Amino acid sequence: MKFLHTMIRVGDLDRSLHFFCDVLGLKEVRRTENEKGRYTLVYLAAPADAGQAQTTDAPLIELTYNWDEHEYAGGRNFGHLAFAVENIYDACAKLQAAGVTINRPPRDGHMAFVRTPDAISIELLQKGAPLPPREPWSSAPNIGAW
Repeated sequence: MKFLHTMIRVGDLDRSLHFFCDVLGLKEVRRTENEKGRYTLVYLAAPADAGQAQTTDAPLIELTYNWDEHEYAGGRNFGHLAFAVENIYDACAKLQAAGVTINRPPRDGHMAFVRTPDAISIELLQKGAPLPPREPWSSAPNIGAW
């Protein structure tokens, strides 16, 4: 068995692409539009996987935009996506500067949570060993839910 992709239904494709590509740093590797089915599929890869996404089964995120539906709730959601980052503090600072709320700050130098515009939780994990605790993160409170 091999992981292929995670599908997320999104209510506003442009807003979601801005978050995933411009803010989080993923790369669009494939797009399919289906006029008859009235949907668009956009496949995204982490930068390290983007170059091989067309030739291998690199792990992908599939954004599904149903043209006639713009809000999802209840049983159509799931837990979270997880990404390893080189520096948890730098990653959170970049996201915060772009207007993203850090719902669970990286107080431990290891883990943080943010949410997409469609309220999907994203877990950021420090690559390798946790970094030493550092302000302003070590005393930052949780904000909302993740």
